[in-house]
Order: sequence, then structure tokens, then C-alpha cells
Amino acid sequence: MQSVYQHLISLLFVFSSLQVPQLTEGCSCALTHPQDAFCNSDIVIRAKVVGKKLLRDGPFGTMRYTIKQMKMYKGFEKVQHVQHIYTDASESLCGVKFEINKYQYLITGRVYDDKVYTGLCNFNERWERLSLAQKKGFNHRYQLGCNCRIKPCHYLPCFVTSKNECLWTDMLSHFGYPGYQSRHYACIQQKEGYCSWYRGMTSRDKTIINATDP
Repeated sequence: MQSVYQHLISLLFVFSSLQVPQLTEGCSCALTHPQDAFCNSDIVIRAKVVGKKLLRDGPFGTMRYTIKQMKMYKGFEKVQHVQHIYTDASESLCGVKFEINKYQYLITGRVYDDKVYTGLCNFNERWERLSLAQKKGFNHRYQLGCNCRIKPCHYLPCFVTSKNECLWTDMLSHFGYPGYQSRHYACIQQKEGYCSWYRGMTSRDKTIINATDP
């Protein structure tokens, strides 16, 4: 009887070992240009995470992060001031992990029942890791291109098919993601009605960027 029991335990261990990669690798997200992340989010803020609490509301639970909001870039009509960010406690369910009392983060998310939710498939990044163009984009430039469509190009040939498209070719570069267009360009609608990549790094812009923090 004991040998049968040990055999069952061994099988259970092997089975659980086989399941672990599926759990840890269960979250997969499509690559997203930060402008799309801005335009498709309900909330975009810069904040410092100052606390966390695990809420036992399901098999894996929900992590509630307490934040100190520094600036809101989008979402004024949804939430006046964000105090908590919610995410799945498990990374296999796309839960995101923030470090406490260390960094300022650029956080994007959706609003459900007056609560802000985010995850690994949202754009969340430490503020100091963003390029100057990305900071300006989240501050005001990306919103100018929300009527444009950023079209990913994963392999050649690829073409724009309408005047409101910008061809995103970062995935073709051997440098990988995030690439040059992600870090330095926004897809902006021009006066003529078509959309095109815009960097906007004139000498005047450089002076303003160095003098102000978006």
C-alpha cells in the first residue's frame, strides 16, 4: 500500500512539474507602440508606488497597489485622482509587479467600477527609462494621433493601405523591441488629413525638453 501511495505522489509531482511552465508562461501580449497604449487606455498617469496589499478574492487573488499620483495625462473624465491600482497577483494571469518606494512609473490601465486595473499587456514602465520623445508623447503628442492607425510590419513586403496609417517597422530591426520608432516617433495626423511619423526634435523642442519635465 505504501509503495502505491509513493507511486501516486511521484506521478503527482511529475504532473505538477509539467504544469509549471504553462502557468508561468500563460501570459502573452502583442507588441504595442506606446502611442497605441496611450490611445487605447482609460487612464494614463505618472505615479510612485508606496504600498501593496493582497486581496483574497479568487484562486490567485488580486494585488492592490497604493500609489502617490504625480501627474495624470489621460482619464480626467473617468477618475479625478487615482489612489489604488489593481492587478492580478499571478504573473501567469498577466499581473504586473511594481517595486515599493523606489521608482516613479508611467502606468496605463482600464477603469471598471471606478477602479483602475492594469497588467503585463498594458504599457507600464519606470519613468526614467522612457525617452524624451516618449515623455513628450504621453504629455501631449500621442493624443494628437489617436485618429491614426499604427500598422505593424512583421515581415516584408508591407504597405500602408489608407492615409491614416503609419507603417511600424521596429520588428524588422535586429535591435529588437522597443525600437527606434517606439522610442522616438509619434504617428500624427497632418493638416492635409493623412498620418505620418513625427519626431519634432527641432532646436526649439530641445530647449523646451531640457527646461521642463513633462
